Amino acid sequence: MRIGMGLNYAGGFKETVDELADYEKAGLDIVFVPEAYSFDAVSQLGYIAAKTRRLELASGILPLYSRTPTLLAMTAAGLDYVSDGRFSLGIGASGPQVIEGFHGVPYTAPLGRTREIIEICRKVWRRERLEHQGRHYTLPLPPDQGTGLGKALKIINRPVRPDIPILVAAIGPKNVRLAAEIADGWEPIFYVPEKAAEVWGESLAEGRAERDPALGELDVIGQAPLAIGDDVQGFLEFGRPMAALYIGGMGAKGRNFYNDLCRRYGWEKEAEEIQDLYLDGKKDEAAAKVPRELLEKMSLIGSEGHVRERLSALKESGVTTLNVTPIAGDHKGRLALIEKIKDMAAEA
Repeated sequence: MRIGMGLNYAGGFKETVDELADYEKAGLDIVFVPEAYSFDAVSQLGYIAAKTRRLELASGILPLYSRTPTLLAMTAAGLDYVSDGRFSLGIGASGPQVIEGFHGVPYTAPLGRTREIIEICRKVWRRERLEHQGRHYTLPLPPDQGTGLGKALKIINRPVRPDIPILVAAIGPKNVRLAAEIADGWEPIFYVPEKAAEVWGESLAEGRAERDPALGELDVIGQAPLAIGDDVQGFLEFGRPMAALYIGGMGAKGRNFYNDLCRRYGWEKEAEEIQDLYLDGKKDEAAAKVPRELLEKMSLIGSEGHVRERLSALKESGVTTLNVTPIAGDHKGRLALIEKIKDMAAEA
């Protein structure tokens, strides 16, 4: 099981990057850089590539709609080049609030776009002369949609790898099925190992049944905040505001993917209460309604024995990369947590 760590898109980036060399020495395998309506992830990934030597890098995630498919392919090839083949392209649909509100692009056909984008990226990295006739993207652009001067080109540079790993963030049934079929890795959020098979098992099985064997096994990337000790249970509360934001505020009524997931996990009443309170501006009250069990099951917070049990549950559910957020008061404490969970994962 690989051990990864996600960076915070809201601040403190350069300070965290200064610590990455120590995490790298401690055995951290991969770092994920998110992109919401924040600083872009690409410039930060390039900065990390220059500051590290072994650590793998991933976008976690770049939204589908904010770049053309070929720009995504060029960006991934460029990051793979400056990192000497250490980059993975994490992509996802994000949501209509961000895509239509911040980028001003219609949030349409996320499934179809994902499939075509992945196909186009892989053609670019193989240095094929680029021609694509799809429902959502046509390359070159047809004469009746432009000047008629577009021609089929191939990327000038030779990519370090013709098969840069593609990770797809997905939690809906159809999206998960697609990820299992065509992606190298799958990134769910709010991952509860005991409920994974019930919620996603059928979608994963259907996707894997159509999967090209050449892709290898699907990398399942779970996420969990991490704190180990006999007096760390209070750290569970740190997860309430974020859970409430996603379940309650990341979308409208009837169009919130995270709220849907909470309901599919079995907390229908709580999901509705959280959303109603959050959309009414009562964020603290919404956070208080987040089920304690949800916070516990998607965390690695507790005694060493408890964390070992949770780690086993994650591994048994199929997780192959564990993306942790170490919670400690200083760099030394966070570094110790990375070293500890790395050792535990090797023993699990």
